[in-house]
Parts: sequence; C-alpha cells; structure tokens
Amino acid sequence: MTTLTAAPMGKTPLKGEIAAPGDKSISHRSLMFGALAVGPTRITGLLEGEDVRATARAVAALGAGVERTGEGAWTVQGVGVGGLAEPESALDLGNSGTGARLLMGMVAGCPITATFIGDASLSRRPMSRVIEPLSRMGAVFHGREGGRLPITLTGPADVMPIDYRSPVASAQVKSAVLLAGLNAAGRTTVREPTASRDHTENMLRSFGAAVETRTEDGMNVVTVDGQPELAPQDIAVPGDPSSAAFAAVAALILPGSEVMIRNVGLNPLRAGLFEVLTAMGGEIEVLDRREAGGEPVGDLRVRGGALKGDVAPPANAAAMIDEYPILCVAAALAEGRTEMRGIKELRVKESDRIALMVNGLRAAGVEVEEHEDGMTVTGTGGRPPAGGCEIDASHDHRIAMSFLVLGLACAKPIAVTGAETIATSYPAFTDHFALLGADIQSR
Repeated sequence: MTTLTAAPMGKTPLKGEIAAPGDKSISHRSLMFGALAVGPTRITGLLEGEDVRATARAVAALGAGVERTGEGAWTVQGVGVGGLAEPESALDLGNSGTGARLLMGMVAGCPITATFIGDASLSRRPMSRVIEPLSRMGAVFHGREGGRLPITLTGPADVMPIDYRSPVASAQVKSAVLLAGLNAAGRTTVREPTASRDHTENMLRSFGAAVETRTEDGMNVVTVDGQPELAPQDIAVPGDPSSAAFAAVAALILPGSEVMIRNVGLNPLRAGLFEVLTAMGGEIEVLDRREAGGEPVGDLRVRGGALKGDVAPPANAAAMIDEYPILCVAAALAEGRTEMRGIKELRVKESDRIALMVNGLRAAGVEVEEHEDGMTVTGTGGRPPAGGCEIDASHDHRIAMSFLVLGLACAKPIAVTGAETIATSYPAFTDHFALLGADIQSR
C-alpha cells in the first residue's frame, strides 16, 4: 500500500503549466467502439491509467485486435457489431466501474458468455442498475447478492430492443443499454430524468450509428437504431476535466497562484464544477476554444484568490458527479458555507464518497455537516485548516487526490494511505504537481 504526503505550501503559490491527461470516459469508449467497428480505429491521447488498460485487455479478450503503437497511441482492429468472441477467461476490470458496466452492455448484445471480476472496491459496487434493463433485453446474469461481482453474463441469440425509463441520470446505464441495443433488430430508447454526459451519443454518431436525442415530457430521451455497420475512426482524446479539476482547485485555494492547464475537455455535461467554482469567485479563464475528437476543448488559466461559499445546484449534479470531493476542498477554504445536496449517488461510487469526505475534512479541522444526500462545508475564509492527519483513501482515487490537494493548503501535512489507486485515472498526478511547485511524495 502506497502512502503519499502533501507538504503545506505556506505562502508559496503554484506556478506553471501542465496538460490534462486524456479523458477517462472517452478513452474507455474509444477502445470499445473501435472494437465494434469494421476495420482499424486509431486513437491518440488515450489515458494509459490502470482503468483504461483493463478495458483494453478486456476488448482484446473479446476478439478485437488491440495494439499500443506509442505513448497514448493505440490501434483497435474492430470485429463489427455482434462480432465479439467468447473470452477464454474472466474479464478483470480492476477498479473500473465504467469499464465493467459498458462492457456488460456490449456482451449483452452478443450470444456469448463472459464472467466479470474486479478488485475489492469494484466488487462492492452494485451492478443492478445495468442488470435490470439488460435482462429485459434478453441477457441472463448470475452474480453475488445485490448484483455484485463476480458476475457471469450470457447474451441472447436475439437482442430485444426496449424503451427504458431510467430512475437515475447515469451515463453508464444509458451507455450499457445503447451498446446492447446496437445489435437489436429495431430501435432502443433510454429515458433519463436529466441529461447525463453524452460521450456515447457523440461518439456513436461519429462511427456512423443513427442516434437521436430529444427532450420529451421533461426527460432526456436517446434512441439508437440497431444493427448498423460502424466505420472505424481516427480519435484524438481530449484532456479529462475531472483530472484537470485537481490542479484548478489547488491553484484557486493558494493565493498568488497562476496555473495553465492545457487541452481540457469542456463538454457542457462535464463542466459543471468550473461553473460552480466561478460562481464562488474563482478566476478561471478559458483560452483557445476548439474541438478535438468531436468534443469542445480549451486551455484553462486559473489564478488563486478568495472564494465564497455557495450552493452547488442539484440540477448540476450529473455534470459534475465525480468532482464533488475536490469541490469540498475548495469549499473548505472558502468564506462561509457551501451546500452540496442531491448527490446520494456518491454513496455508491468507488467508495461512500460523502462519508469519506465528511470524516476526512473533520480530521483535517474543517467544519462539515453530513446529510443523507450530501454535505454542507463551512470554510475557513482562506485560513489554513489544521491538517496533520492521515486519511485512508479506501481504494478511491478521487478521495486520495482531493485530500492531497487539501494538504497543500493546511498548516500541517496530510498523509494519504492507499494512494496507489491514483494510477487508475491520473498516473502523472504527482509529477504534474511537482512541475507546479508542490511537494507530494512518499515519506
């Protein structure tokens, strides 16, 4: 188990420039959709963290040709919709909930059997939210109580197209159903309460699938026509806004800092955190807006300064669900109270992120109130919290990185155990922070 310690910066600001690592969500999908195309899909800028590498191994086990041709450069030789082969051994997705759930959708669209396994954290996470709709489409599941891994899935000979009303706005649920629906004879529809991230819809269109998105009765409705022939693509993966968030918040809470973060994906359904931070008084400037891989991209210039507590709109939750832990860190240094509600989903992520953030913030000397569906943080108004604590990341990469960022602004260091999980999404995290002048290392 790796322990990292963040040394307080004191009055020293962060300065410098980094490039955001490849977007994890888009990296997963690039490999998967490339496997469903007919011919070679070439990918640049792929995130080479452990989660995405697990997806690459699984896609190869399902019959696609997968080759790394350089740093962040991969080629996937696709087998076509419905052409996946039965794997010879279990598909080990490690810590990746996105990989597991989306691959279940792919396998559910083929008449094959596959067993899904993962690490201790993933094995605790419920898969019932994708099992339920995929079962309606004809897939058969055998797993642990509560729909937990290991799970064995057998896809049907003929996939049933469905019209599914999802109880939650979840890109993973939506994507799993749409992926299974690709091999159905007919139209598959997903209805969700609000729009979740739309990388699947954007990318399927670029591969040639007929995907329709509309608003109906206040719901986000997505429909895909089954049995297309997907054409291979050249994909440039934009930088991950969820990863860029750590350097952005670190710069905001350390007065005098000025940090440039290059190549950040700015999909409106992913950029909710930057909107909230700006509303709190954060100085975040977007430069050189452009498009990469079918997604809006820009460079962020972030300057440190005073933040004010605010209410994070529950309607924004789907657009920033992974960023609440690092938002808590910004809130800890803001003036006044920051309320985060409507985020009960965080209790079933890699960990119970609400409980872990509440307990960790209290250990660091930050006042916080826990709610069933969120938390309210009372900030210090820029004064360094006490720090001087050790945080167990509980196999959660975002918890680990958030508390290391907090440690930079505390009076005493914060140590984080279980920090090896950072490699699942941001292998260059400590290197990037070192470039900006921070001291985060094993001690």
